[in-house]
Amino acid sequence: MKARTRTLVAAALVLGIAAGPVAAAHAAPAPAAAAVSAGVAGPVFSAPPNAAALRKAIAGLGPQHKDATAALVRVGGTSGSWQGSSGVADVRSGRAAVEEARFRAGSVTKTFTAAVVLQLAAEGRVDLDRPVQDYLPGLLPGFEPVTVRQLLNYTSGLQSADGPGDAFEDEYAHRFDVVDPHALIANAVAKGPEFRPGTKQRYSNIHYTVLGVLIEKVTGTAYDKAVTERIIKPLGLRRTSFPSRTQNRIPGPYNHGYQAVVQADGSRSLVDVSDWNSSSNWAAGDLISTTADLERFTVALFGGRVVPKAQLEEMFTVPGVPDAENGGHAVQTAGMKEFVLPDGTKLYGKTGSRYGYSTVIGGTRDLSRTLVYSVNATDAKGRDTNAVTYGIIGAAFAK
Repeated sequence: MKARTRTLVAAALVLGIAAGPVAAAHAAPAPAAAAVSAGVAGPVFSAPPNAAALRKAIAGLGPQHKDATAALVRVGGTSGSWQGSSGVADVRSGRAAVEEARFRAGSVTKTFTAAVVLQLAAEGRVDLDRPVQDYLPGLLPGFEPVTVRQLLNYTSGLQSADGPGDAFEDEYAHRFDVVDPHALIANAVAKGPEFRPGTKQRYSNIHYTVLGVLIEKVTGTAYDKAVTERIIKPLGLRRTSFPSRTQNRIPGPYNHGYQAVVQADGSRSLVDVSDWNSSSNWAAGDLISTTADLERFTVALFGGRVVPKAQLEEMFTVPGVPDAENGGHAVQTAGMKEFVLPDGTKLYGKTGSRYGYSTVIGGTRDLSRTLVYSVNATDAKGRDTNAVTYGIIGAAFAK
């Protein structure tokens, strides 16, 4: 879903949700009172999720569907919960989608990365207003001082690193390449700054690649180990992991991801993109998880059990600068993004996309409604938002 504006949710709420066969789903009773953030007068959502609308949103998925082959959805919060799945695990056998499947969570990784940096800030080991050059001397030669906070909220001015190409075919040909994050940083730095630090916001992976290096320097351990010891193990996220640098397969049960490719004769074929090396995404996007684990993480994070509340404010604070791409208001926070419903209700969360996999975590700050999904979108990295994800968001947050 990339750098889309706050109109994503507003548009979702007025979209018609495609009809189709009933998807596998079940509603669950409202959970015991979850932690509610300070300063919120009352629950934003009090009625339970609309189960019929959610079933409709994910109905009819499979190889014949234009936008997705499968979907896994968990809606939760103090107002009630709902879980559902639809589609197929793989198009060859037609097996039903695995409800507890693992998937590539893409840029949802950034929320974990930001949480570790904010933990280090709470411990006094990182000063958010201190230049990252003080912690990593020589990493950004020729740049003005760039603070840790400016990396967290994408206002550093760093430009994106080059990849193998912009087209799917280019990236697919290099899908098993092993990439060094330091090489990505060097490539980006060689381009010089796009703008002065703190003056604009541009979302890109490179900020979190630098933050991954910062985590390693400050903790004295590998990035993946730091996140595992600080977040994954304490929360009991048993099906969440980081692949090794040379690992191409998703461990455990998973639903295959596919990219739709138009052939020379105009026909459409699905290319299996499940096996892919994610080292180029590293601290910005290589997490593997499940909807249940990500729901647990979201509730713990919003409830102040991952990042101390003083530092947690960074994840709900949008910097007062323009977006470098469209000139509008910035929407990215430290590791998350702000969405505004037509009625003014604010949602916070993170999207993630890897070929074959589109992911969302988030909800209302008071935890009255949360949403986690993994959609096996057939154009997960396309500029246009997938219609299935629109429908899920609209159904999950309709009042």
